[in-house]
Amino acid sequence: MLGAALGLAAPSSAEQSGLTGSGAAWALSMPQRWNGTLLIYSHGYSAALRAPDLAPRGTEDWLLAHGYALIASAYSSPGWAVAEAVPDQMAALDAFALQYGRPQRVIAWGSSMGGLITIALAEQYPGRIAAALPSCGSIAGSLGMMNQALDGAFAVKWLLAGDADIQLVRIDDDRANAQRVEALVERASRSAAGRARLALAAAVSQWPMPDEADRGFAGISPRDFAAGVFLPRHDQEQRAGGVFSWNSGVDYRRQLHRSGQAMRVRDLYRAANLSLSADLGTLNSAPRIAADPAAVSYMRLHYVPTGELTIPVLSYQTLGDPLTVASQQMSYASAVRGAERANLALGWVQRAGHCEFSAAEHIAALQSIEARLRDGRWQSSPERLNSLAAATGLGDARFTAQHAANFLRPCGRAHCPGEPVGAPAQ
Repeated sequence: MLGAALGLAAPSSAEQSGLTGSGAAWALSMPQRWNGTLLIYSHGYSAALRAPDLAPRGTEDWLLAHGYALIASAYSSPGWAVAEAVPDQMAALDAFALQYGRPQRVIAWGSSMGGLITIALAEQYPGRIAAALPSCGSIAGSLGMMNQALDGAFAVKWLLAGDADIQLVRIDDDRANAQRVEALVERASRSAAGRARLALAAAVSQWPMPDEADRGFAGISPRDFAAGVFLPRHDQEQRAGGVFSWNSGVDYRRQLHRSGQAMRVRDLYRAANLSLSADLGTLNSAPRIAADPAAVSYMRLHYVPTGELTIPVLSYQTLGDPLTVASQQMSYASAVRGAERANLALGWVQRAGHCEFSAAEHIAALQSIEARLRDGRWQSSPERLNSLAAATGLGDARFTAQHAANFLRPCGRAHCPGEPVGAPAQ
């Protein structure tokens, strides 16, 4: 067994669990014959504490059968727990090392908010993490992602809400606010004028447009729109200690032009006999939202990616994800510069839904990054990824060639456009 060859003790049981010093529950599963690789999984946003997820849905049995050890913590806090999750995950690795010694290599992976946590682990602990696989990740970072969402919410508020009590910041109840948004979006989608204005809100927030066959916005999910554009701001503001998003200086005419959706939005406005110019004027003249410097500083720390990448990262994304939009991948790619770009590969999956990957697609991504570690070359073309997925027997794979639009509200390692002056130094 490879574990013995590495000088590691044979596992006394297949499954173990415990608590970190911060109180985070952790769990691990050891295969009967360990191949020396440990996979650490970071789960996505959850409003309540839960049991640790050891791997993406549908993959755990395959991974154990093929010799991978699995570990994860459930974090010591629910919600937007990026601040707690990074040290909790490292503490879980420490717990593994106490039991089995140091693995031959550790690969970090995670979904949604867990994708951002995975990037943080990759950037901050390259000496302990060999490679990383964020999927459907919030990898534009906490500031850019929520600034982008704010733009869509701002358009909804000023063009559709009327007298409705829709809160953009300083949210007192996320769930109640989201329910009001869902009702508003459902009503708007019944009329040509409402669909046109929803299309404008979607374009400036880069929310995925329905297919042409859906006839405008007839197929929009009000719940997905509310979740993708409005949530989970209350939780985040509580953690940050104030308002951390802003739209100072944003020109919504320019944002629409840059979105790549201007023609489609114009067509919907024309069909509704509405003036797009007038609505854009309304948005550009509406009172702007300013951020609190200390809250911005907190969210920058937890977490705005730096792009300083010294280990291989393969990030993969469904094109129709309504919660972590596809352009977030491009935001992270733009943050990785120079020679470090060779460490980053992007994968695109032709499917709608948040984190709707097949088990085969997750395993293909894992095998691709293992080949990069082994050979020093990427094997991440759609054809290669689909071939790897087909060989697993775990379901279909829809990796495709794609280049998403550039992210409209990038906020990287330096001072971001419009960021409040006086934010504490990092």
